[in-house]
Formats: sequence, structure tokens, C-alpha cells
Amino acid sequence: MTAQGSTMLRLLRDYITYVIFLGVTVFFAIFAPNFATMATVSAILRITAIVSVIAIGMTFVIISAEIDLSVGSVASFSGMILALLLDAGVPSWPSALLTLVMGAAIGAINGLLVTRLRIPSFLVTLGMLSVFSGAALTVTNTMPVPIVNDGINNALWNGSFLTVAAPVWWTLLVVLFGYYLLHVSLFGRRVLAVGGNALAANFSGINVNRTKVWAFVLSGTAAAMAGMMLAARSTAGNPSLGSGLELDVIAAVIIGGTSLFGGYGTIIGSVIGAIFIGIIGFGLLVMGFSTSVQEIIKGAIIIFAVSVNRR
Repeated sequence: MTAQGSTMLRLLRDYITYVIFLGVTVFFAIFAPNFATMATVSAILRITAIVSVIAIGMTFVIISAEIDLSVGSVASFSGMILALLLDAGVPSWPSALLTLVMGAAIGAINGLLVTRLRIPSFLVTLGMLSVFSGAALTVTNTMPVPIVNDGINNALWNGSFLTVAAPVWWTLLVVLFGYYLLHVSLFGRRVLAVGGNALAANFSGINVNRTKVWAFVLSGTAAAMAGMMLAARSTAGNPSLGSGLELDVIAAVIIGGTSLFGGYGTIIGSVIGAIFIGIIGFGLLVMGFSTSVQEIIKGAIIIFAVSVNRR
């Protein structure tokens, strides 16, 4: 094989996710009615904002060779807490800040349980998923809490700036922050080292447990942010809004190229993975497939994309 051919194969291997992403997009642009429009782009970016935000936090956890299954229930619970704080008369931005702090605290608890008690993160966060799903239902006896504060609803979801929707701006802000942490800061290099080889990272002077705890803190904070956006979208705190989100989030991160075994991943890849899932769902909807058929086809495409990416 020629050097040029070898280079092309290497590039194809390294960017196979993006090739599949482009192929699926082109398919829908050709066969889905009115898919290739700016309105569709805007709709997909809004649809994928929630998954993208949580995927940024999840990327740090998975790179550190752990997993967080609690993000969907934490998002639901966070939306309920925001709605309850607003209903109690707490001003908008203090309510939002307190909700973010609560999400960070939940992430810290997850991280401490994993690192101090040596319980696998799969089991810890699976238990937390159940805990906060139940908590979201319990705090208001399963009833949604309306958010009548138009300011917070517009700031987090309904508003726009420079013709770009608010959730897209929030996603961009979280992406930039996540990119800096992972790809520029010392913390990002520590996360990559811990996920690649925790023992070697420990010998090199990195506090492995602390690094993992902070990764979970970022995941919990991102889930709380997404929960507030969900609540603003529906103008109510609803105990079931985040149900099942963790599956799409993990799929987005893995499709984006992050290794499920830790040690490698990118912020941009995770966002592209989230957009990829959004394009599949929206494209199938435009083509007229029923919800059940959409789930089957979407699941099959995700499995294919992940398997090709790992290969």
C-alpha cells in the first residue's frame, strides 16, 4: 500500500464517527422532506441542547474510567428544586445558583462513595438514579410545579440573542468551559492520566481519588444545569422530565469517540455525538416513522456507529 493510501486509511479510522455523521446527515437531506433548511438546524440544536450539556460533564467521568447513571434523575430533581425555590419567592438567579450547587453536591457524594468506599460507580450511580427519581416524585407528591417566572424561562429556554436561541448559547458556554478544562487546563491532563492508568498517575503524584470526585462534581453540575433548562422548556418542574436521559447521554459520549474504558475523549466529539443522535431522531420524525420504529432504527444506527468507532 502506498504512503498516501495508508494515510487516508488512518484518517478514515480516526474520524470514522464524523464520516458516519456526515453520511446520515446527507441521507436525511436528500430523502427527508424540508430537512436541509436553517429552521431544521435551529430545531436540532435546540433539541440536542439538553443532551449536549449533560454529555460535557459525563465526558469527564467516562474519561476517568467511571460511569454516571444518575444524571437523568438528577436533572429531574434539579428542575423540581428550581421550581420549588421560585415558588417560595426566592429570586431567579439565586434559585438557579442554589440548584447548581445542589447538583455539584450530588456529584461530590457520588464521587466520594466511589473513591472512599470503593463501590463501583455503576452500582453507586444506579442507586442514586433510584434515589433521586423517587425524591423528584416525593417532594411534591408526584405533582408538577409550575414556573410562572417568565424571566428564568426566557433566559434558559424561550428567549434568544442575536437570533440564536437561549439553549444554544448555554450549550456553547458549557462546551467552551468543558473544552478549556479538558484540553487546556492541568485538571484535564490529570483526568486523562487517571483514566489511562490510575496506578501510573498515582505514582506520578496525581491525587487519583480527588480527580475522580471532581469529575463527578462536573457531571452533577451539568445535570443540574440541564434540569433547569428542561424545567424552563416545559415551564414547570416535572418529576419525570429527565427519565431515560442517561442512555442518550452515554451513547452521545461514546459515539463521540470517548473510550468507555477511560483515558481518551474529546469535548467536541461528545457534542457531535449528541447532535448525531438528534439528527437521527429528527430525521426519522420528518420522514414519518412512528415513535416505536424511530427507537428501533435509532438504536440500530447507534450500535453500528459505536461498533465501527471502537473497531
